[in-house]
Amino acid sequence: MRLLTYGDAGEERLAVIVSDRLAADLHLASKGSLPWDAVDFLKGGYLDDVRKLLERKEELPKHALIELDGVRIGSPVPAPGKVIALGLNYKDHAAELKMELPDEPLLFAKAPTAVCGPYDPIVYPEVTSQLDYEVELAVIMGRRCKDVGEEEALNYVAGYSVFNDVTARDLQAKDKQWFRGKSCDTFAPMGPYLVTHDEIGDVHTLRIRLWVNGELRQDSSTSNLIFGIPQIISFISKHMTLLPGDVIATGTPGGVGISRDPSALLKVGDVVEAEVERIGRLHNRVVSPRLS
Repeated sequence: MRLLTYGDAGEERLAVIVSDRLAADLHLASKGSLPWDAVDFLKGGYLDDVRKLLERKEELPKHALIELDGVRIGSPVPAPGKVIALGLNYKDHAAELKMELPDEPLLFAKAPTAVCGPYDPIVYPEVTSQLDYEVELAVIMGRRCKDVGEEEALNYVAGYSVFNDVTARDLQAKDKQWFRGKSCDTFAPMGPYLVTHDEIGDVHTLRIRLWVNGELRQDSSTSNLIFGIPQIISFISKHMTLLPGDVIATGTPGGVGISRDPSALLKVGDVVEAEVERIGRLHNRVVSPRLS
């Protein structure tokens, strides 16, 4: 099952894919019984209700059907409560940085206001001169999660998405911690879907790639994760409560711009495409603040 949001920024409504370029607005399709807001939907635990709707696709009301070619697609969770990210969680990324593998997950936060849609522009802010990309697999939580073991951790996941952990490298280095350099507006493109676990299968065998202007920059697999998804969720939940709609960005593989020789950082006009197998692809153009 693939969920998405559509509509203007700040007014996105939740929908489910019913065919190639057709989705059903869940609030309209359910005659108002399902919330239109993504976080409210996840808090209510309505995934099984959507599955029942899809079993009767031929009965969906026409006014609930959305032609996706004509609308803006938003992040599957446009306003998450928190975004928790991992640093140094791929073996190939640790190798390119010539760093030892960490003993436990390295956590940092991104501001929720950094989140934008899968096809929205990435704004190159005037506060940085070193803009970089990081393709990641995102985990979207579906249930309140506190002090869970690894064996039960995946039961708390609503689904997965594609995430670009856009980073201002100079701010990251200057501050000695990462919040500011990771949190500028549009520094977290995510989407295009929330894909449920049953459609993904083994989340640790997914090819993960990123292109800049058609040039392949990152090409790896989630099999190279240092800490797997259950371990990450369990570890975080022992420190803080995860809530429905919270997003975990699970780290980036090798090939980031700052580590290339010579470095290959982003410029205004670049087109960045980030993809995770079985989920989808982001397509974001880097723009000047004056064009956003």
